[in-house]
This record gives sequence, structure tokens and C-alpha cells, in this order.
Amino acid sequence: MEYSQSIKAIRASIMDIAHVVDKPEEIEKNIRFIEDGLLLIENGRIEWVGPWSEGKDRVPSSVRVRSYPGKMVMPGFIDTHIHYPQAEMVGAYGEQLLEWLNNYTFPTEARYKDKDYSREMSTFFIKQLLRNGTTTALVFGTVHPESVDALFEEAEKINMRMIAGKVMMDRNAPDYLLDTPEIGYNQTKELIEKWHKRGRLLYAITPRFAPTSTPEQLAMAGKLKEEYPDTYIHTHLCENKNEIEWVKELYPEQDGYLDVYHHHGLTGSKSVFAHCIHLEDKEWDCLQDTDSAIAFCPTSNLYLGSGLFKLQEAWQRNVKVGMGTDIGAGTTFNMLQTLNEAYKVMQLQQHRLSAFEAFYLATLGAAKSLSLDHLIGNFEVGKEADFVVIDPCATPLQQLRFDSSKDLAEKLFMLMTLGDDRSIYRTYVDGRLVYERG
Repeated sequence: MEYSQSIKAIRASIMDIAHVVDKPEEIEKNIRFIEDGLLLIENGRIEWVGPWSEGKDRVPSSVRVRSYPGKMVMPGFIDTHIHYPQAEMVGAYGEQLLEWLNNYTFPTEARYKDKDYSREMSTFFIKQLLRNGTTTALVFGTVHPESVDALFEEAEKINMRMIAGKVMMDRNAPDYLLDTPEIGYNQTKELIEKWHKRGRLLYAITPRFAPTSTPEQLAMAGKLKEEYPDTYIHTHLCENKNEIEWVKELYPEQDGYLDVYHHHGLTGSKSVFAHCIHLEDKEWDCLQDTDSAIAFCPTSNLYLGSGLFKLQEAWQRNVKVGMGTDIGAGTTFNMLQTLNEAYKVMQLQQHRLSAFEAFYLATLGAAKSLSLDHLIGNFEVGKEADFVVIDPCATPLQQLRFDSSKDLAEKLFMLMTLGDDRSIYRTYVDGRLVYERG
């Protein structure tokens, strides 16, 4: 591994999406693909990108060119919803959301009160992200501040762009996982002061979901957002029909699930709501009006039998969407496999998800959903140099399909259908090599 900061020169095929778009049909004309390209990086920022023939004279004679023939460089993947304490319970059998939480999730999360345990699992978690080409993630910790400290400490070691937060949860969960409105407020405030905007780290105020917070706690979350307006809000919304009915029973004075959050000041341009499968029209309108974002988590939605996310509706209503793995109801850290499942979710709704749209949602579109598209998501000069080197022929079957693919769209579609962690050849964070396939 290399951790020195300097000028880097990367030669490979290069692919990204040049601009944020409002409609999926605009993505293809914004695809930038350079068959033999050069990426120049200085001090963790993109310095230049273009054809090798035009840029080779820009490379200082003292700089070694890292050449990846047959490989494709693209922006690092961005995971807009994931629970790091649930990595060890991926594949827990046979439940839907509420039963799954009680039987598997809560007992697992209890372990994270122990800082050493949190540190061990944070190390594992970040290694898994990098192994799968994910360079930024929006992450749930547990109710324990130790869980967040450990995760941020590990991310800080490689200057990783990471957003995370301590869960706020004061009811409808085991006593050993509950805080109170006051404790949740004080611990979150302390974590914000310690970590938010420290290097590339950012903080997300994280009420688990409306059923596990009292109105008093959501009011405290809203107070924190008022006090620290550039922090994030990260929670769940309309994942499961039983959950939605439960929220209506717990909050009869609010006009539906999303209104619970909106009433407490928790919607906005840095608010990310996971799932959003069973939204009412007024909730779609509220998400659009407040510039809130959705994390689309297909492997989780299929695994828990939650339903099919209406991606087309989000595009039509101009609601921001990014891809999420949702480990551990989600079943993979790998964004390629996640895009594969997203394609199937859309097929079941008679819509074909193109490879260009899929990779947009995992890179620049995800950056936009996190209000980070000015910093990450493509290779615009000046942006942070987080990227992945993809091996499109990592297996014999991929090699066979790659050779018979007629154009870039087909090659990318093959990659997201057949690809997995073996397709991730190298991962760079902040211009540094942080993972290489063994």
C-alpha cells in the first residue's frame, strides 16, 4: 500500500459522467469514455484528465506512470445507506423488517458498546468497502458513541470521505439499546463537535426510524439540525407496510410517515431517507419540495420482501436518488451486484434500467443525493481523487462476454450483471492506493 501524497499518473481506459442531469435520457450524452486515457492527480485532487496522447507530456519525468492496460478507471462508488454494525449478520434467515430487527439486529448491535469491538469491526467494514470499490458511504453506527468514534478513527487513517452518526433511539427497542432525548442530544452534539468536517469526515444526525423515537427525541434531532445546519439527517422511511401503519398509530397527529420527520425539521437538502418504497403522493411532493434524497437499496428490499422502489417516479418528480447496499438486510457490499438487483427491481415494473443510468446512480447521482457532487462523483478537475480500477475480465465468463460486447453500454451492462468484488482491481482514496486485489 502507498500513503505518500504527490503527483500520480494513471493510464487506463477512463469512464465517468461529466454532469449532473435531471432526466435519465440525458445521461448517455454526458458519458465521457477515453479508450486510452490519462488521469493526473496532485495532492489528492484531479489535476487533468484526457487522452494519453494529449497528456503524456504533462507527466513530470520523475513520476512513474501507473499503467493499467485492459482495465477501466471510474469514480469510486458511493453507498448512500449502510449499517456497519450489521456486517456480521448479513444473511440472517427468513424475516420481514420488524421481526428481523428484534431477532437479529438489536442483539448484534449491543456488542458495540465495547470500543475495542467497535474498532475491530470498523477495520473489517472499511476493508470491505475498499475491496468492493466503495470510497464514500453514509453509515449508521449503533446507539453507542463508541461505535462512531471507532468508525471515524479508522476512516481518518486513510483520509476517507465518510458520513456517519450515532443512532438515536429511545423507545420500542430493548432497554440495553435505548438512550433518552437528552442523552441522545448530548452525545450527538459531542460527536458533531468532535468529528464533523474534520478532514473529509462528516456527521449525520441519525434517528433510527420514527417508531423507535419519541416526539421529544425527534424534536431534539431537529434542534441539533438547527444548531448545525450543514450536518446530515439519515433515517428510514416507508420501507414496510406494517411499519407505516405502526407509525400512524404512534403519531396520529401527523399526516403520514414523512410528515413525522418534516414536522420536526428533519427534511432538507442533506436529509437522506432509506427505501421509500410505499410513498403517498403528498410524501413524494414533500421530498421534492424540500430537496430531500432517497437511498435505493434493492438487495435489502428484495431480501426482506419489502417491495419494489419506484425509480421512475423519483425521476419524474425530480427527487434525488443514490444507490445503497443497506448491509446487513442488504446482502452484498458490492455496488456492481447491487446494480444487478436494481435492474431486476425495475424489470418487475416493466422498465429497463440502462447501464449508464445505473452507474450514474452509483457515482455522480449518488454524490448529488449527498450534496457532495461539487467534491466527488466524477473526474472534473479540482475534485477529490477517489476512484476504482475495474477489471472487466476478472472471470472467464466476464472475459467471454466482454469480447462479444459490441459497445460501451453492453460492456458496462455485462460488468454490472456479472461483476463482483473480483472485478475490483485497485481502489484509490484521496489519490492514494488503499486496496489491491491479491
